[in-house]
Amino acid sequence: MTTWSTRGLPLLDNDFPMPLELPFTVQQAHAAGVTRQQLRGLVSTGLVRRMVKGVYVAAQVPDSLLLRGRALRLAVPEHAVVTDWTACWFHTGYDRPGSHRAGPELTLFRQVGHDRLRNGLCRSGQRTFRPEDVWEVDGLLVTSPLRTAWDLGRLAHRDRAIGALDALLRTGTFTHDELLLDLDRFKGMRGVVQLRELAPLADARAESPTESTLRLRWLDLPSLPRPTPQVSIRVGDIEVYRVDLGLEELRYGCEYDGAEFHEDREWDAARREDLLQRFTWDVDGVRRDNVWGPRRDVEQILIMGIDRARKRLGRPTYLI
Repeated sequence: MTTWSTRGLPLLDNDFPMPLELPFTVQQAHAAGVTRQQLRGLVSTGLVRRMVKGVYVAAQVPDSLLLRGRALRLAVPEHAVVTDWTACWFHTGYDRPGSHRAGPELTLFRQVGHDRLRNGLCRSGQRTFRPEDVWEVDGLLVTSPLRTAWDLGRLAHRDRAIGALDALLRTGTFTHDELLLDLDRFKGMRGVVQLRELAPLADARAESPTESTLRLRWLDLPSLPRPTPQVSIRVGDIEVYRVDLGLEELRYGCEYDGAEFHEDREWDAARREDLLQRFTWDVDGVRRDNVWGPRRDVEQILIMGIDRARKRLGRPTYLI
C-alpha cells in the first residue's frame, strides 16, 4: 500500500489505516503500516499536514480548538504546561511566523520545583505560575489566554508580539482592562518594558497578524492620527467594503496585501478604484517589502497618503 486517495481527488479516503478525523503520531502511523517515507510523501503532496512536531492529521480535517488540543495531548509530557507561542496556537490558531513549514515547535514549562523538560521536540524550562495562569483542558495544561498574552507581550519580537496580543484579546476570554490591570507583577522581568508599551495598543478588531504589524508601524508615527481597524464602508445598512485600517474623517486607509498572484493584484486595484470613485476613500495597499526588511517604506507611504487625503479635503497638512 503506497497511496491513499479518492478517484484522483487530493483527499485521503477510508482506505487510509488511521482514523481520518483524528491526529496521529509518527509511531502510531508506523504501527498501522505507514512508513516514515510514505508519511513524508503524504505531507509533500498535501494529503496530510503536520500539526506539531511529530503529530499529523489528514489535510481535509478543518482546524479547530478541539483538534489542536487533541494534537497537543499526543505530544506534551505529563505535568508539562503549554506556554508562549504553542499556547497562542492552541487558543487562536496563530503561531510564530514560519511554523507552517515544519509544524509549530512546542514550548513547554514545568512549574518551579519540577525537573526541567528534556525533549528534542520542544523548547522548555521552568517558570512560576499562579493558579489562575494555568488552565486544564481535557487533561492538557496550558497557560490561559491572558497569561499567554502577558508572556508573548514580553518575550516575542515586538512586530509579532502585537499580533499575538490582538489575537488573544480576540478570543473574548479577557478584557483590555484585564490585560492592563496586573502588569506590575512582571516588574523587573525580561521584556516588561515592551509589554507595558504594547498592551495599551492591543485591539481585538484586528483580523490578522500582518494587519497588527501594519497598525504598529502607523502608531509608531506619533504625528499621525490613530487609525481605526476594520472600518466599514456602507450603503445604508449594507456593508460594501471593509478597510483594514482607516481614518474616517479623512477617508484614507491602508491595507496589507499578502497574496502575490496577478489576479489578486488586479482585484485589489479594481476594489480600491471603486472605493475612490464611489466612496471617495483613498486606500493604499502595502506588501511585505514595504513593511519589513531593507526596502521598508511603509512610514513614507502612510505620511504621503494622509497628506494627500488632507489636501484633497482642503485640510492643513503635516510637517514631518
